[in-house]
Amino acid sequence: MTPYELAEVTVKALDSRRGKEIHLLKTTDITSLADYFVICSGTSNTQINALNDAVEEAMKNVGEMPGRVEGHREGTWVLSDYGCVIVHIFSPEAREFYDLERLWSDAEEIDISGILTAD
Repeated sequence: MTPYELAEVTVKALDSRRGKEIHLLKTTDITSLADYFVICSGTSNTQINALNDAVEEAMKNVGEMPGRVEGHREGTWVLSDYGCVIVHIFSPEAREFYDLERLWSDAEEIDISGILTAD
């Protein structure tokens, strides 16, 4: 699968668990960390963990395992590194604090409206 297709898998997984404010940033041209950042908010610690579990399951189904997962125990944010795709799941407060969209404002934001299905 291409990096974009893997990013799409994570977006769909987050959407399936009703992740909030999902954003897909193409970072290929501005950093060597990853080709895409996927950023999402969860409404509670329980939802944040469920969102992370959904991403892990979806990625496992396509043969991808995270190189590392950080923040899972804190419950206010989780970072899952899949090499070419990094998934950030935040509580609203943590997302506002870290403000990755501003930090990575040079990245191209990809329109994901065509792949979101949750109401």
